[in-house]
Amino acid sequence: MKRFARAFVLSTVFVVAACGLVYELALVALGSYLIGDTIGQASVVLAVMVFAMGVGAFAVKPLQRRAAATFAAVELLLALFGGLSVLGLYAAFAWLDLYTPALVFVAFLLGLLIGAEIPLLMVLLQRIRRQEAGEAVSDLFAADYVGALLGGLAFPFLLLPFFGLVQGALVVGALNAVCGLALVLGLFRAELSGRSRAALAAGCVVVFAILGFGYAVSDDFETTARQQLYKDPIVHAERTPYQDIVVTRSVALTGAADVRLYLNGDLQFASVDEYRYHEALVHPVLAGRHDRVLILGGGDGLALREVLRYPDVRSATLVELDPAMIRLARTNPLLRELNHNSFADPRVTVVNTDAFTWLRDGARSPGQGADGYDAVIVDLPDPDSPATAKLYSVEFYGLIAHALAPGGRMVVQAGSPYFAPRAFWTIDASVREAGLATSQYHADVPSFGDWGYVLAAPGQPPTPALAPNAPPRRYLDAATLAAATTFPADRRRLDMPPSTLTHPRIVDIVNGEWKNY
Repeated sequence: MKRFARAFVLSTVFVVAACGLVYELALVALGSYLIGDTIGQASVVLAVMVFAMGVGAFAVKPLQRRAAATFAAVELLLALFGGLSVLGLYAAFAWLDLYTPALVFVAFLLGLLIGAEIPLLMVLLQRIRRQEAGEAVSDLFAADYVGALLGGLAFPFLLLPFFGLVQGALVVGALNAVCGLALVLGLFRAELSGRSRAALAAGCVVVFAILGFGYAVSDDFETTARQQLYKDPIVHAERTPYQDIVVTRSVALTGAADVRLYLNGDLQFASVDEYRYHEALVHPVLAGRHDRVLILGGGDGLALREVLRYPDVRSATLVELDPAMIRLARTNPLLRELNHNSFADPRVTVVNTDAFTWLRDGARSPGQGADGYDAVIVDLPDPDSPATAKLYSVEFYGLIAHALAPGGRMVVQAGSPYFAPRAFWTIDASVREAGLATSQYHADVPSFGDWGYVLAAPGQPPTPALAPNAPPRRYLDAATLAAATTFPADRRRLDMPPSTLTHPRIVDIVNGEWKNY
């Protein structure tokens, strides 16, 4: 009987450890979706929670005489606040603009409760059978660490795919409560007074009612909260393993409706002026040879649309990490109309993988041939996180240089030389450090503001120009492009160091310059 009871306690340690780690990962994931700074969010959550766990372990000492009742109460509170944590933080972000203070508070509260678990479980374990402190600690922490492994694996591979972030946290909260109450009421019921059992029963009903209600309204809540973040009606929203994808469409009384794509809350294009951005991105780099074209990013298909307007393009390879983005661009009527159904063109090859890894592994596609790509278009999200910073590094541009055919050219969307000049010139410095000569130009895109591009090639700096057979354009003509190479006096070249894999300075620069806009 004692062996079974000890196994029950250690199994409880296993489960509550898994739940605790899921709460931590959920807070980090939510922050990366909403804020985009994964390392910053992880640092805040982990630092605050670990500190709070120490406080909780110390604060629970006076309550160890009533370990069973206290543990049950801790599990109910942890189930309630942990289960509602994602929902509450999402509300703080959408309506109150208090996300960071709310995150610190929630992380501290959860850490406090998690920290109280192990001392209480140690007391309960010793009540079953006394053993040496070292042996008891070994058993307890072995179960705790293995449980953390379960939680760490279950979060990305089970909870997120099947339940999503909000509902996943609620499900784990319910599991947390069931496990804690099962232990106390199953093995230590005799230690509870009648009043304690009644209080736990009432608390259990309240917690499960709240969690159940939260689960029932979570879809509507998430839809309402997400809409709060965007001024135009949302017509499509999905959270993939890589990003949060939102498409909005304005309701226009006059003129054309404005369709906008957002990734993790950042605007990727607005249909009313995206042609300015994409004409400026694509046509100058195609002024040279363009039989074989490589697009890194650009999963919306709009840069691809401009490339395919050249009849002498023999192959176009597009490398996009998120297959959901490609699927949306292929099937969504609004996006398919904008990209002219470009993914149906037989010249197109789509590769769903990480661009850095693909280049490092050889960058070969059916249409490339042995000599490399004539033109490479780098149309990637802004480098505001470590995940995207590697795609703006010297090493990344070096890989692209190796993938270029003789006489090949590359263009990089490099952010705003007006709003983020230090970031713009850091990207230029990184391309030059990779051994490519650069030219710079910028375009007026009303939805973005003044936007800049870096055109690069081996040898001499390439001159931004248009191909003799360039198709008709709405914005970019020869005179406009010539003027685009001139930068005003307050936005001319800055002497910036390059960004590398081991020193991704571009992230801090981008976040520092954009935080005031």
